[in-house]
Amino acid sequence: MASPMIVDVVADVVCPWCYLGWRRVKAAVALRPDYRAQIVWRPYQLDPSIPESGADRRAYLAAKFKDPARLMQVHEALVSGGAEDGITFRFEIIEKAPNTNAAHRLIRWAHGAGVQDMVVEGLFAAYFTEGRDIGDPMVLADIAAVAGMERLTVLQLLSEEADKDAVTREHAMAVQGGVTGVPFAIFGGKVAVVGAEAPEQILKAMDQAAKSPA
Repeated sequence: MASPMIVDVVADVVCPWCYLGWRRVKAAVALRPDYRAQIVWRPYQLDPSIPESGADRRAYLAAKFKDPARLMQVHEALVSGGAEDGITFRFEIIEKAPNTNAAHRLIRWAHGAGVQDMVVEGLFAAYFTEGRDIGDPMVLADIAAVAGMERLTVLQLLSEEADKDAVTREHAMAVQGGVTGVPFAIFGGKVAVVGAEAPEQILKAMDQAAKSPA
């Protein structure tokens, strides 16, 4: 029997396109059970320079996107696209633009605990649907606890800054490897899909990876 196909998803939890991409990769994987695909989250920070305490999101976006009308159009397209994938985007209630290093660390620990998907989904929903600050250790501990992780252990690891440098290194490796935009999914280490493509396109990449020689 062939080895399981590893699907590396390079993404950030404050990237709305990554939320769509994550859902679509999962949908494609579900349609190819024979590949026994294992999805592995790989950290990428859209802006590592944001302070650990976060920044005011409205001011941050105003500085980054000079055309508010264009930003509104993007948000409207995402709300529409998200609805098709069962995602509720509520951009208007998000107050903080967080530094996501801590969230990536939580996903790293969740992978080791076998609850990566629950934590990734929890982080995305907390930020984009509930407007919570996913840079806040208490919020991260809440999400971890819902997924069955030990809340106090997560808080301790966060306070000790465990794996902080590891996430920074992985982000740097992605940048050095040529990742300039996310989501960026790599199938079997052979075929990549950039952006939140439709599951049909993702299936083509999976099939191509399955047929490619090692």
